[in-house]
Amino acid sequence: MRRVLGRILATIGGVVVVLAALATGSRLLWRGHVPSRTVVEIDFDQPLAEFVPDDPLAGLLHGRRPRLRDVLDGLQRASQDEHVIALVGHISIGAAGLGQIQELRDAVKAFRAGGKRAVAFGEAFGESGPGNGAYYLATAFDEIYVQPSGDLGLTGLMAETPFLRGTLDKLGIVPRFSARGKYKTAVNLFTERHFTEAHREAASQLLASQFGQIVRGIAEARKLSEDEVRAIVDQAPLSAQQALDAHLIDGLAYRDEVYAKWESGGEKPTRIPLLRYLDRAGPPPAHGDIVALIHGVGTVQRGKSGVDPLSGDVSMGSDTVSAAFRSAVDDSDVRAIVFRIDSPGGSYVASDTIWREVSRARAAGKPVIVSMGNVAASGGYFVALPADRIVAQPGTITGSIGVFSGKMLLGSFFDKLGVTFDEVHTGANATIWSSLQDFTPAEKARFEAELDRVYDDFTSKAAEGRKLSKEKVLEIAQGRVWTGEDALGLGLVDALGGYGEALGMVRETLGLKPDAPLRLQPFPPSRGFFTSLVERVISPPDDDDTDDEDGATATLRAALEAMHAVTRALRAVGLLADQGPLLVPGAAAH
Repeated sequence: MRRVLGRILATIGGVVVVLAALATGSRLLWRGHVPSRTVVEIDFDQPLAEFVPDDPLAGLLHGRRPRLRDVLDGLQRASQDEHVIALVGHISIGAAGLGQIQELRDAVKAFRAGGKRAVAFGEAFGESGPGNGAYYLATAFDEIYVQPSGDLGLTGLMAETPFLRGTLDKLGIVPRFSARGKYKTAVNLFTERHFTEAHREAASQLLASQFGQIVRGIAEARKLSEDEVRAIVDQAPLSAQQALDAHLIDGLAYRDEVYAKWESGGEKPTRIPLLRYLDRAGPPPAHGDIVALIHGVGTVQRGKSGVDPLSGDVSMGSDTVSAAFRSAVDDSDVRAIVFRIDSPGGSYVASDTIWREVSRARAAGKPVIVSMGNVAASGGYFVALPADRIVAQPGTITGSIGVFSGKMLLGSFFDKLGVTFDEVHTGANATIWSSLQDFTPAEKARFEAELDRVYDDFTSKAAEGRKLSKEKVLEIAQGRVWTGEDALGLGLVDALGGYGEALGMVRETLGLKPDAPLRLQPFPPSRGFFTSLVERVISPPDDDDTDDEDGATATLRAALEAMHAVTRALRAVGLLADQGPLLVPGAAAH
């Protein structure tokens, strides 16, 4: 038996050695091979992944999506590479949220700051739909070209919210929810037929702040006044020619005509997709202080980070994130931690578990700097509270210091279907989460007391973490969401920016020079050694941009994505549970 086991292990070892040799040889052939005149290309219509959990389903659904951090690294490397002469960005619909768009705009502007040319091209910006984000991103480039048949959907922002109270009444379903904070509006989906005054106020302010940022960015980039931009928006959508006449774009051109601008007179440049360029350029020099990069992405839940098989959405597991913090604290080489958050919230208990590990990291002498992505609200804000500093993009959605919970009463609905129930129970409050029985007076008192306790804990930790008075926190809490720009003025965040600003704060906290090199090291590692090795052998970099995914995998991925589209549509109208806001464990969290 030992002899057989030994042969198996020896065979596996031999395979690993061969794969390692092949992988190393393949990488060495490609790494460093960047042509002398290279135009780097990037498709901004592809959704960007903040983080992909080390999970088979996550790898299938999100493994081929570009990671935001890789795109930012690639743009930085290209800006300093003498072989790279220009950047071409393809933008039509824009697949990023406002926080990511602002991070990408900063990266493109930094690329241009070195004297290199950046050109944006789109068949249209929106095409019979809104193109606000896509065009806003395009304005970070030196020049913008649109196909002659295209249009510009710079029509302004709109928040359209469904309300299900009428549907629930017809079905005989009674919502029993309660919230702390008049702006904690997640329950309104089930309890109201229209915006409440507070709901409309918060939504209007959020849109006004985000739209103001977009208008300012466009006005600055296109050398127009903000009033001129707002007047143009009121005339949109615009044809490509109208956009050109309004000085919003620089020309009408098809894709081949855009590329021809570099190909006339002189050596024809080589076009390379950004991530393939990053692979060829090789890793950055391995020097500088090590900074742990920990991602907190998706709905906060107990257990491990992963992917919801129904929706395909990534979750922030308290076990995974907590273990990452403990590992970073225990690693003597790690000088500081950057905690990147992109989360709408979730379980209160899971959020508190992560809060504790962030607090312990600081107590252990490891500075923690939070960098917020598109959203870091409710539980996503809760986990950021103990950090040394918090950085948000102007358009980040954050705050939402509040809590809700409740249940749906389904007795009348089942009566309509002819379904009957009976039950026995022990304990005075055993039926508190039953969907067939309303709260008793004693259960209602317990339920409301639990919400009071959680809200008091949230606001107290916000006051402590942000060094604000409890009275001030209660004034700006109430479950209200803010943009990062507004949150800065309220003291909920410390600065505006992205990874660059967060790393600047790391240097400042550690007493380093402003240009001191730093090495971001993911905790936990996103890929195991063997998985990464096999991927590199099977899919070495090549010069084209084709998708060589096998048919079976592509079919499975398409089927899952179709199912996820249906699931998200059902969740959008409240027909499936969603753990977006900070929840008290109970019926609403199930």
